[in-house]
Amino acid sequence: MKDTYNTILKPTEEVLFKDKNSKFFGYAFPVSSEEEIKTLLEQVKKDHHAARHWCYAYQLGTEEPNIQFRANDDGEPNNSAGMPIYGQIQSFEVTNILIIVVRYFGGVKLGVGGLINAYKTTAQMALEAADIVTRTINKLFLIHCDYKNINTVMRIIKEKNLDVTNQKMELDCEITISVRLKDAPAIFEQFDHLFEIDIKELD
Repeated sequence: MKDTYNTILKPTEEVLFKDKNSKFFGYAFPVSSEEEIKTLLEQVKKDHHAARHWCYAYQLGTEEPNIQFRANDDGEPNNSAGMPIYGQIQSFEVTNILIIVVRYFGGVKLGVGGLINAYKTTAQMALEAADIVTRTINKLFLIHCDYKNINTVMRIIKEKNLDVTNQKMELDCEITISVRLKDAPAIFEQFDHLFEIDIKELD
């Protein structure tokens, strides 16, 4: 079971690729929602308002079937820009990422082959400039118990070195833990077998 994914932590510095007077500026951004993507696209269009095309591709999500992606040619010939950019996202095996390539037309047509190469190369340069990190895919569980049983719960959390993301310690205790996907079934079983302690998976 694959329970890790690669992403980038911060936006990259601008990269530049030139071909026959056309200039291609490339950017990679870490993203977590379509709203964020929209905002970043608007910002880059504002920064490069004199450009001819703002082509991009993105991928969101860490596991099937929840992975979403989109590739946009923004007026370039069909599949000559967005898909070559998306191809690099796949090639570098990264997700939760947006890559934008801005083109300033230099007066000489590059042809479809030239465009594919330019957009692919610019996206590759942007990814090579990025700090790619590996993250684990985690499941969230909510543990519910009376205060008298809290020591039992905390002992297991400590033994198994689990991440607590939220806790409410009152007469009724609620603790949210984050568990790596491959360990999730065993951890669930361990708490589920305990008397007077409830555990349920959070979406």
